[in-house]
Parts: sequence; structure tokens; C-alpha cells
Amino acid sequence: MSVAQKPRPEFRNINAFRDLPTYRLPAPGRVSILHRISGALMFVLLPFIIWMFDTSVSSELSFARFTSAFSAGIGFVPGWFVKLVALGLTWAYLHHFIAGVRHVWMDISHDAVTLQRGRPSAMVTLGLSVVLTIVLGLKLFGVY
Repeated sequence: MSVAQKPRPEFRNINAFRDLPTYRLPAPGRVSILHRISGALMFVLLPFIIWMFDTSVSSELSFARFTSAFSAGIGFVPGWFVKLVALGLTWAYLHHFIAGVRHVWMDISHDAVTLQRGRPSAMVTLGLSVVLTIVLGLKLFGVY
């Protein structure tokens, strides 16, 4: 008597140009990809971060140069672009931190690793990082 075997799943090659643009990534997948992008962004901009920290704490004169970089710019780079880069770094840090806390929470409480909990926590992560970035961006651009 033979045991009925399960049919093997069929895999097909995907066309990255045709299939990927139509694929709808769920919110937890977006958070995961953005977590990696934000980490890479912070790593690539690490020299800028170190320059900002060093310039802001070295002396009163260097602090004045630091603050003028955000209004007058640095060399040929205008001040609004420096602010935009700082805003990008702000988002990267906030998103990476909040997504990291989400991942730690999911690792600690295993009941959080379900579809019912994964999507809402991903939406909170996305929303919180965007809202906090907007609030700090308004401060950075001098709205309040």
C-alpha cells in the first residue's frame, strides 16, 4: 500500500519589472524594509552626524558656525538642503528606534507575533514615526 504523497509546490520565476510593481506589500513588510533603509541611511550619513555633533559642542564659535549652516548653508549647499538632510536623519532615527522597540516587544511577548497584532503595531510604528518627524520638522524649519 503506498502512502499518498503531497504534490510538490510549483515555483515560477518572477519578472522583477512586471511582478514587483504590482505586489502590495503588507504594513509589517513595509516597516521591516523601512527599518533597514533607515539604518543604512544613518550609517551612510554618519560623517555628517559626527560633524554636527563635533561642531555643536567644540566651542561657542563652532556652535555659531553650526547654527549658521542651517540658515546660510555650507559652501555651495544651501541652508534648506542642510535642514532637509537633518530632517531625513530625524525620520531615520525615529523610525529605526520605534521599529526597533516594536521588534524587541515582538521578541519578548510571543503572542504579539500574529497577524492580528502585527498589522496594527506596524501601522502605529509608521504613524508615530511620521507624526514625530513632522512635529520636529516644523521646529527645524522655524514654524514654532
